Parts: sequence; structure tokens; C-alpha cells
Amino acid sequence: MTCLLYNVLLFIAAFFLIPFFLVKILFTGKYRKSIGPKFGRIQQRVFEEMKGSPRIWVHAVSVGEVTAAAPIVGSLRNMYPEACIVLSTSTETGQEMARRLVTEATAHIYYPLDIPHVVRKIINRVNPDIFVPVETEIWPNFIRICNEKGIKIAMVNGRISPRSFRRYGRTRFFWKRIMNMIGTIGAISAVDASRLEALGVEPSKIRVMGNAKYDSLAARADDVLRDEIAAKLDISPGTDVFVAGSTHEGEDDVVLTVYRALIDKYPDMLMIIVPRHPERGEDVLSLAKNKGFGDCVTMTEINGGGKRAGRRIIIIDVIGELFKAYGLATMVFCGGSLVPKGGQNILEPAAWGKVVLYGPSMEDFMDEREKLEMTGGGITIRDGDELLGEMLKLMEDPEACLRKGMAGQVMVASNTGAARRYAEMIQSQLH
Repeated sequence: MTCLLYNVLLFIAAFFLIPFFLVKILFTGKYRKSIGPKFGRIQQRVFEEMKGSPRIWVHAVSVGEVTAAAPIVGSLRNMYPEACIVLSTSTETGQEMARRLVTEATAHIYYPLDIPHVVRKIINRVNPDIFVPVETEIWPNFIRICNEKGIKIAMVNGRISPRSFRRYGRTRFFWKRIMNMIGTIGAISAVDASRLEALGVEPSKIRVMGNAKYDSLAARADDVLRDEIAAKLDISPGTDVFVAGSTHEGEDDVVLTVYRALIDKYPDMLMIIVPRHPERGEDVLSLAKNKGFGDCVTMTEINGGGKRAGRRIIIIDVIGELFKAYGLATMVFCGGSLVPKGGQNILEPAAWGKVVLYGPSMEDFMDEREKLEMTGGGITIRDGDELLGEMLKLMEDPEACLRKGMAGQVMVASNTGAARRYAEMIQSQLH
């Protein structure tokens, strides 16, 4: 009865959402690559590439989940050299990142929309032995059909943010049944485990296993990556760079104001702004120019053959460059935190040994924030004035800044190992 109600509500929602997505596709080009595959229109050759055994389907929604999935897929490939490992994503940015970062996967596909006949079609074509959702991605029809077909389900890097916990909690009666169709759940922290239990998941199914993102980031923080982007942006070693990463609307104005004050004291400092959503690049460029910064360049322009040519502000409006950019940073602000968005991944700059500054809205990264602040490598600020003040303190004491950043980097490295544990959990479900 609950599944019937869900599908009725899904149909009603589709009536309003389909016109919205059509407008987006027609006027912005967004979703153009993914809409067909999400409705099950996947080329035959993709399925023909799915050779090997066992057949493991890993699903990572977008860029953040792909980061967690990457080392798990790598560990699975080491365990099962002949396996067919299919990695799906929901977003186009996630798909782009997955194809670049997770080369151990046998095939990359888009995750189907949760429409029963579409889901059934794709599950039949992939024919997995096990389905592995990353970070609590629950779609009722998909989970139910896997359950009906006897396909095992093992969730990895499971987390429930406060917002998700409240949302799921309002309809606990429904989610309890769906979540208990999952065979085993590896949770990031004890807090996540307790929230899963509160939603009705049987405690015997939950194990606290850590965050696989530590493995991914510790392995990727490589001098080659940093040198690659330094050459592309024509940034010399020793240049002071303020990197504002994953910024949301409302934060760009703040970081540009802070940068204006910083260059009064450090006139040679450069700035790199990386909007959380690349399509906002033009808006950020316009804002910077309106604030008097005429010397800006976008990564799109550079990728097209342009040069930085001494311009002070670089706007990275493409996917896949943020992590590298953090390697160039002298100062780091991590966005989604001065506006109520729950924060962004502060482990990325920490993996490079950078002190990370962020606002108070870090609900989605509380465990990471606590660990990082214990080392001194993470600092909470309330507004632009505090951001400027803390940055000036760090700039004036480079040895202390380096020491705190290195302590954060050691923390990231010391928390590795979760990817292997998740792979072993999946292995136990396959036997």
C-alpha cells in the first residue's frame, strides 16, 4: 500500500517536474546528456562491455559520493581482478568526475529514474549480484525491485545529515520498511549509526566503519597534480593564493571583499574562486567586475587556449579542478558554510596540509569539522570580518600556519583504511 502511495505521488510530481526539466534542457542545455539514459535509453555497447564476475553495481549520486566511491572501487578491483564493476551517478558533473577518477570501473552509466518499468529494465540489463549505494541514497522502487529479484544490497559510507534525518523522520513508517530491505549498512560514524537506528533500521545490520573519503583524498594529494594546475594557470612557486572553494550565492561577495582587503597588505596575492555550481561562473565573473576587479579570467577561457596574462582573479567554472586548486592555496575558505547549505568537503584542502576556514553552517560535515578543529587545522568564522581577521593572523605567522595545516594533513592520513573495510564488507555479502 505504501509503495502504491509513493508511486501515485511520484506520478503527480512528474506532472509538474517534467515541464521544468524540459525548459532547463531547451534553454540551458542542462540535463541534456543524462535525461535519455535516466529513462533507460542506454546504448547496447555499454551493456556489451559489462563482462566479468562477480557483477557489482556501485551507485554514487554526484561528485562528493564519487570521491568516496573511488577508493572502494579500487579495493574491489584488487580483490576481484575479473569482476564487472558498474559505477552509476545521478548528475552529469558526477558522471564526468567518475569517468576521470574511477578508471577501475568496467562501465559508467546514469542511474535510472525511480519509475518501476525503467528500473526493472536497467536492473535486468546490468544483472548485478550486489547493489552498493554510497552515502544513504535511497530510491524505494529500485530497492524494492532489487529485493524482489534477490539482489543483495550493501550500503557503504552511510551517513544521515541532520536535514535528511528530519526529512526521513517525518515519514519514518515508510522508510523503515524500505531501509530494512538493505542487507548491511556501513556507517561513517556512531552518530550516523544512531540516526539510522532511530529511523527503524535493525541495529544488527549497521556497522560503524569510517569515511572512505579520507582514503581517496590522502592518495590524491600529489605534487604532480599541483604542478599541473600551477603550469596551466601560470602561477609560480611561492606565490600567495587565496582559494575560495565550493562557494554558493551570497558567499562570493564576501570573499571578494575579503580579497580586496588582503591585497592592500599583500598586493601580489592571487585569488581563485570555485563556485559550487560551475554554471554560476558567469555570475561570479560579473560580480567581480562590478566590485572593481577588471582583471579576471575563467578556466573555460584558459582551457580554450587563453592565458592568465597577469590577471589576479581566476574563476574555475569547470568540474574536476577544485581539488588541484587547493594544492596551490596559501589561504583557504570552504563555502556552503556562510549560507545555510550545510557546508562542503573540508577534507579536500586539509589533505594538502592547508588550514581551512569555514562558516558556522557545517551540519553535513560535523564529524570532519570536529576532527579538523582538534588539530587546529580547521577554523570556524561567523562573517567576512572574522574571515579576514583569521587570514591576516595566519599570514603574519607562516610557521604556525604550516604547523596547523600539517597537523590536519596527518589527521586525514591517520583516518584512512575505511575503503578496504567497505570492500571486505561487500565481499562478505557476495559469499
